[in-house]
Amino acid sequence: MNNATPTSLSFEGKVALVTGAAQGIGLATAQAFAAAGAAVVMADVNEAAARSCAEQLLAADHKAMAVRCDVADEAQVKAMLDKAVSTFGRLDAAFNNAGVQTPPVETADSSGDEFDRTIAINLRGVWSCMKYELRQMRAQGSGAIVNCSSLGGLVGLPGRAIYHASKHGVIGLTKSAALEYATRGIRINAVCPGVIETPMVAAMLASQPNAMKEIMRDQPIGRLGRAEEIAAAVIWLCSPGASFVIGHALAVDGGYTAH
Repeated sequence: MNNATPTSLSFEGKVALVTGAAQGIGLATAQAFAAAGAAVVMADVNEAAARSCAEQLLAADHKAMAVRCDVADEAQVKAMLDKAVSTFGRLDAAFNNAGVQTPPVETADSSGDEFDRTIAINLRGVWSCMKYELRQMRAQGSGAIVNCSSLGGLVGLPGRAIYHASKHGVIGLTKSAALEYATRGIRINAVCPGVIETPMVAAMLASQPNAMKEIMRDQPIGRLGRAEEIAAAVIWLCSPGASFVIGHALAVDGGYTAH
């Protein structure tokens, strides 16, 4: 990525991977990478949805492919990376976005099964993706990774201990790995979305109106974020314009964590 100007957001000739790419923030980011010229690997546990989204990009003359991947399964993650590299030859940018929300519950009343499921996807899944992305990028000597944390990786909220533990963990992974590869041409950062208008949040709005009222009360900008606003931050973090940004957790939250 060194031959582009520092402000360039062009990904012509580059290859980008997005997990959780079939809807919401992941889909918006995959579309943004494609619009910037990248060949995009769209991974999702819902293969049919990922394929449909990839076909839409192909129909618009972009380069894209769909891969089924449950990020909680390390073997599937390795297969995803193998397929991406065998198809497109390299990997320049990765957005490890796949994740799940947890229902609000007091810590004393939470279940071990819910803890294990959330950590397996939100934290171990990010670690697995980074592990195999980094093997390819290390061999190339270049690349950029963005992990999806959350405002829940920066603050606490009652009833959200498991989810917030997983997202705090993502930031720890991001910072430590970033230091390992900072001198080797690979940049690793995290993005911390606030409350974004996605299918996941729509489900929360429907099932937990009181909780969402409280969250919106603390939203200084006075509205939900848009998936495209997170995508723009991810694209920038992967671009030469962010060449001096390493190990950072970027809040894109309408001012929520500025309190």
